[in-house]
Amino acid sequence: MAATRVYIARLTGLAVLGPDGESIGRVRDVVVAVRYDRQEPRVHGLVVELPTRRRIFVPMLRVTSIEPGSVTLNTGNVSLRRFAQRPGELLAMAQIVDSTVHVEDPDLPDLAGVDVFVVDLGIALTRTRDWRVTRVAVRGHRRLGRRRTVHVVDWARVQGLTPYEIDRPGQDVSALLEQFEGQRAADVAHMLRELPAKRRLEVALALDDERLADVVQELSGDDQLELLGQLEMTRAADVLEAMDPDDAADLLGGLPENEAESLLTLMDPQESEPVRRLLEHSPDTAGGLMTPEPVVLSPSTTVAEALARVRDPDLTPALASMVFVVRPPTATPTGRYLGCVHLQQLLREPPAHLVGGILDADLATLRPELPLAAVTRYFATYNLVCGPVVDEQNHLLGAVSVDDVLDHLLPPDWREDEQLYEGVRP
Repeated sequence: MAATRVYIARLTGLAVLGPDGESIGRVRDVVVAVRYDRQEPRVHGLVVELPTRRRIFVPMLRVTSIEPGSVTLNTGNVSLRRFAQRPGELLAMAQIVDSTVHVEDPDLPDLAGVDVFVVDLGIALTRTRDWRVTRVAVRGHRRLGRRRTVHVVDWARVQGLTPYEIDRPGQDVSALLEQFEGQRAADVAHMLRELPAKRRLEVALALDDERLADVVQELSGDDQLELLGQLEMTRAADVLEAMDPDDAADLLGGLPENEAESLLTLMDPQESEPVRRLLEHSPDTAGGLMTPEPVVLSPSTTVAEALARVRDPDLTPALASMVFVVRPPTATPTGRYLGCVHLQQLLREPPAHLVGGILDADLATLRPELPLAAVTRYFATYNLVCGPVVDEQNHLLGAVSVDDVLDHLLPPDWREDEQLYEGVRP
């Protein structure tokens, strides 16, 4: 039986189906028009994410039924125009949930004058076939790690949900962070771009340095610079420290020289030093593309130890595909480069064997000044996803991986172009 009353939190994530059962996408948010006179807001429609990750708007008039596992529309023909929030509209999950409000309800005297926050909104179908926000679920702020009781009150009993009040800084983001839990950094970055600027910053401030660094690395260059510019300098430096050195160098390379130097000065010297080395190279060369932190081993390392190193979950598959063997020191720039060992070779050797005895010493190396086009041909020629960068003195400086090459070959705005996701299902 189709629901005529539903809570918005239960809507998010539901499949959106056409009249013939064909899948269109999934509900990501609900668009409501909040008024200043405290009358029940009208629900304008749903924000639906297509398989291509484009988010579109579907009017509530198109919704014929809401079932426990899906939302069904009266047509499979929907506008594919990217969703754009209009003046007076608010996103229920992204902007209203987690707002701090006051409740004036004679049946709940304990809540009088107390700050509570919104945990959900109840919407109902009216006689005029409109959907309206009728109920608000609120909860007191947590104390001593315990969840407070949830109270459901009429919309008219709640103060603090006008567009002006919601737009004030400092809003909590617990519900949004729960949505991001378990998501890949690239998917979180995509969702972050869809948020209003205020909420985007509040989420960024709430994420820890490591998580925020992972997400920032998946943003476009312009979005990276915008977000970094909104953070305090010390926080921005902490995030840069947590980023991969090559990504941090790319970001800093887009800043004025004095700003980049100020951030480098605030960073831990051990973290900033490899970034400074990368900034010495043109960004479209092997030296500018490389990471200074590949898997580097001495020749006396066993195969078992090498395999343990490449199991590091923080390594990308490309960097884990090859280990590099050098004379000490093993920190880049290393001692004399001896050769590399492919992951497939490691898997075929007894665990006690030494990597120094199974080297591929004949694989051509990359010079740091080699341009992007030549690096691309190198990967195509040798069927590699990772390659060593070595200087004239035969010191290993780092490694270029195929994902670094693709980042520079694709258009600057490739992360924002939904057409590039055609056929890709997150």
